[in-house]
Amino acid sequence: MELSVKADQARQEAEQIVAAARKEAADILNQADTDGKLAADEFTKKQLASIQAEVENLKRQGEKEAELVKRSGEQRLPKAIEIIVKTVTPE
Repeated sequence: MELSVKADQARQEAEQIVAAARKEAADILNQADTDGKLAADEFTKKQLASIQAEVENLKRQGEKEAELVKRSGEQRLPKAIEIIVKTVTPE
């Protein structure tokens, strides 16, 4: 009889240990999931900031190039007008 009681106690202790281990494993998984989401969010924010900076840089470069083309066109305009006038007016 005493052996049966000890076996029941051992079984109950084993069940408690297993239940505690399952809870701890679930807690670890939940924490890992939370940490993973935070890391992914942080990575996404950094990548987005990097992409936005690159877009701004490309925009500035495009504006500079457009200004250079505009200036070049303005400088060539008088010569172009002269050529067009000479071409369309009879001598």
